[in-house]
Amino acid sequence: MSTLSLCAAPKAHAAAAPCEAPLPTALVYPCDEISLRVAVEAASTGLLDPVLVGPAATMQRLAAMHALDLSGCSLVDAASARAALEVAAQLARDGEVGALMQGALPADELVAVVMRKDHGLRAAPRLSHVAVVQLPGRSRPLLITDAAINVSPSLEDKAQIVQNAIRLAQALGVAAPKVAILSSTETVNPKIASTLDAAVLCKMAERGQIVGGLLDGPLALDDAICADTARAKGLASPVAGDADVLLVPDLVAGDLLVKQLRLFAAADAAGVVLGARLPVILAGATDTLRSRLASCAIAARLAAARAAD
Repeated sequence: MSTLSLCAAPKAHAAAAPCEAPLPTALVYPCDEISLRVAVEAASTGLLDPVLVGPAATMQRLAAMHALDLSGCSLVDAASARAALEVAAQLARDGEVGALMQGALPADELVAVVMRKDHGLRAAPRLSHVAVVQLPGRSRPLLITDAAINVSPSLEDKAQIVQNAIRLAQALGVAAPKVAILSSTETVNPKIASTLDAAVLCKMAERGQIVGGLLDGPLALDDAICADTARAKGLASPVAGDADVLLVPDLVAGDLLVKQLRLFAAADAAGVVLGARLPVILAGATDTLRSRLASCAIAARLAAARAAD
């Protein structure tokens, strides 16, 4: 079973790791049906220990309306979305929860709270998001970064984004992840900035400034994931044609890639934010229950790996 398949089936995850306690997770302003349904399902399978932070009366009314049993969840009353963000940040800072998850509020508001220095939740210079995508017919997932947070990352930003992704891949069981630095071509072109960044990032990895993974780039998308293409182009590299992680040039490229894979290739996708003291789970408006539960399982894997370090 692939990593994402396991993550997308919480009962299998719980059975595979019965010694792991459910991850205490603050669901921030879960004032819609799907957020509450995720909490109930994650609690019932032993994946999460949900802490619902929001207006208690509203959450209870919604639960009753949709026949959802909140007995497996803790409720912390917060009158508004803004108040829920502050309360959840306090719970995270005090160590009472081990993850944060977006409810019925914009993702950028949750990310902004995590980034605030006064909350003390940042653990790395750069927060970044990694999408974990399972393609039909592929034996293991692709990690794509960053398609959600960093709009036009600098070279320095990209180095931290790669390091964050390597740590997640290792938490998911890939000891030495293969990282493809994507551009439109596999050759360095001074007129294409992403090819220059790729070359520098590979040299940084060679010099030990990025650790834990094998980097190669620039690589076009087909070079990175199609072994036949890599062979046809004479790319002798352990990464070309067999990448675990794809670093995209910018947010637009990443967002388009993830959405194309979901819409046109029937891919499953989940993900998590890296660079904070605890995993942060974003939930898009079109994310399904399956996708959100997969993201919860990825966060649980990440938290368990950090605790074991």
